[in-house]
Amino acid sequence: MRLQLHSFRLTKAVPLAISRGSSGGADHLLVVVEQDGVIGIGETGGFDTGHRSYTTEAVAAELRQLVAPLEPLEPEPLQALEPLLASLSPPARCGLDLALHDWLGKRLGLPLHRLWGLDPGVGVATSVTLGLGEPAAVLARLELWWRRLPASRIKLKLGSPLGLEHDRALLTAVATALERRRQLTGAACELQVDANGGWTLEATRTMAAHLERAQVVLLEQPLPPQLDPDADTANFAALELDCPMPLLADESCWRLEDLVRLAPYVDGVNIKLLKSGGLAEALLMARAAQRLGLAVMLGCYGDGGLLNGAAAQLLPLVSWPDLDSHLNLVDDPFSGLEIVADRLLPPPQPGLGIQVAPDLLAAAR
Repeated sequence: MRLQLHSFRLTKAVPLAISRGSSGGADHLLVVVEQDGVIGIGETGGFDTGHRSYTTEAVAAELRQLVAPLEPLEPEPLQALEPLLASLSPPARCGLDLALHDWLGKRLGLPLHRLWGLDPGVGVATSVTLGLGEPAAVLARLELWWRRLPASRIKLKLGSPLGLEHDRALLTAVATALERRRQLTGAACELQVDANGGWTLEATRTMAAHLERAQVVLLEQPLPPQLDPDADTANFAALELDCPMPLLADESCWRLEDLVRLAPYVDGVNIKLLKSGGLAEALLMARAAQRLGLAVMLGCYGDGGLLNGAAAQLLPLVSWPDLDSHLNLVDDPFSGLEIVADRLLPPPQPGLGIQVAPDLLAAAR
């Protein structure tokens, strides 16, 4: 098996600001595995959750160390490669996991969702994201989304460093705009709030009534994630009874063990492939969430169409898709992830079903 890498730049059309800062783009990696004339591709990159951080350079260094160990091995069975994958950081594991799954699906001639027995006709609209900013600028961004999509699900970032007064003003402005649109067009829009760990417990309790009045349908990660699992769980336990809408964990939930420990205190979890380490763990988490009565959100960072296309294989298991990052890129080198209105469709082609720009693939081989 041959493993090769190539870095590429992703640039956002509109920079995104959250509680931890603002980003206008990122360097990502194309991961390519090849054997017997079949090519599998994956995408990965660095990210920061406030309590854990990975750089794209470090991820690339990890994967380059695997070039020689992988050479005598084969891409299947995937189970035989699990010990090697387990030694990697989550984003490094993700890139290789996606490439291996893509290779396997192409080898078998089937998209992954069919290999897993999932129904691609089952799915709901993705949310689109409004970052932090002055209310006028955020409303202008909302109008841009509406010009492009029905945008029936809006995720509003709160947890502003400017404080709760700014958060309340932004919440009111967006909720008012959604109600005005409903009155004018009859189109109802769902409002979600993600604080990205930007609130204290007291601030969250203060904001709860404002969120309820604004008809917010879910609250995601209001409190900062903690490295100590017991302290992190205690935060959600303290908030559980004070949250009048579904409470979701994102930065606090990485793998199955996090989902299990948080399950008594949350209503759902946000699964992201870079956090989980790829599709193998993400599929396990989504299935376990169903059994535990938890809703699944499927999220992204500043990802390209390959990462989001890989995540889209799981859409039949998801209540709240949040895969809009590739829609905000000016230089996404990937294609194949179709959207109808504001509903993403699992690609029907074999493997991940995503195509890569020929020049980028050639550079990685």
